[in-house]
Amino acid sequence: MLIQLPRSPAPRRLKCTLAAFFLLISAAAAVACQLCYEAARQMVTIGQRLDMADRAVLAVPFAGATRFRIVEVVKGKDTVGDIIADPPTGLGEAMAPGSDPCLLVRDPFASQWTDLGTIRAEYADWLRQLVATAFVKGDRPRPTWPSNMQTSSTLSYAGWRQRVALVLPYLENPDPLAAQIAWGELARAPYAIMDVVRSRIDAATVGIWLDDPRLASRHAAYTLLLGFVGGPADAARLEQHIEAAWSAHDDTNLAAMIGADLELRGPSRVGWVEAKYFADHSRTMPEIEAALLALDVHGDANRTVPRQRVIQAYRAFIRERAPMAGFVAQQLADWDYWDAATEYAALLKSNAIKDPASEFAVVNYLQRAASANAAVE
Repeated sequence: MLIQLPRSPAPRRLKCTLAAFFLLISAAAAVACQLCYEAARQMVTIGQRLDMADRAVLAVPFAGATRFRIVEVVKGKDTVGDIIADPPTGLGEAMAPGSDPCLLVRDPFASQWTDLGTIRAEYADWLRQLVATAFVKGDRPRPTWPSNMQTSSTLSYAGWRQRVALVLPYLENPDPLAAQIAWGELARAPYAIMDVVRSRIDAATVGIWLDDPRLASRHAAYTLLLGFVGGPADAARLEQHIEAAWSAHDDTNLAAMIGADLELRGPSRVGWVEAKYFADHSRTMPEIEAALLALDVHGDANRTVPRQRVIQAYRAFIRERAPMAGFVAQQLADWDYWDAATEYAALLKSNAIKDPASEFAVVNYLQRAASANAAVE
């Protein structure tokens, strides 16, 4: 099929379009699993700091906390008993004698060690196992552009499966830093490997965490977790929460709730998403984005909800919301789906897409479609 591209935007407009588009995809790439917004707010997890560091140790202070003695080596070639002479950055309040060791890391480009918090020495072996998962070979999640700290430290899928299995028993652990590390790695794990949690954690335990308002910042990750370990009663309860959110136009953890709902109920629920969030023009932009994100991760995983069903939903979105049609263009292109080219070209020709970032996404889609068609001719 020959695709006629519309005339390119003027250079100045294209420059603005490019900037807006790159900002858009940079934000979307900020987390491995886009449904866990807490991970986006945290930006760099402790697990990532461990991945990026070439040295990581547990050390106890002495000499007025100006020097540290290494008691466990987590990563690197340091030796137990070695002395760290310079005070680390990020050091918290003065530590009392007998306090738990500090987790200190140092990356190749840093002039000082950094303190990530205190953790009991008995967790050293667990930390070493976590670090080792970064070196597991195998296929890796698709890279995103532009690269940032979040995406540059990506593990292989096999490594992620091992890491998630390691952190599950430490979720809400009595040791605060261990619990934070466990949650942070769960929150940024690729959705495609999350099925590893099945039969490894009790749904009732996850439900208790979701009922705890003190854990509100972690509820998105735990909601997704429930999608894999929950049963019919959990699905019914989740549906009630989603209906309440829909009635109130509340987008809090909405992407995670829809994603978990789709995991529990399967492709039959996609039509509900189309009707409630795509066809209903009273929905807010955050609500629409949440629904698209939920479908996006399921389409990428191509497991519980087949990718083809997500593509059908995206085609419905393009027809229903022409000005926003570019929102799904990049994902369709990444899935090598080119049958939307004629429709996209018509939308550009009619000037239906006003947003510069969306317009650029559509132009990029059409260019990739043309290249793909040329390659097979």
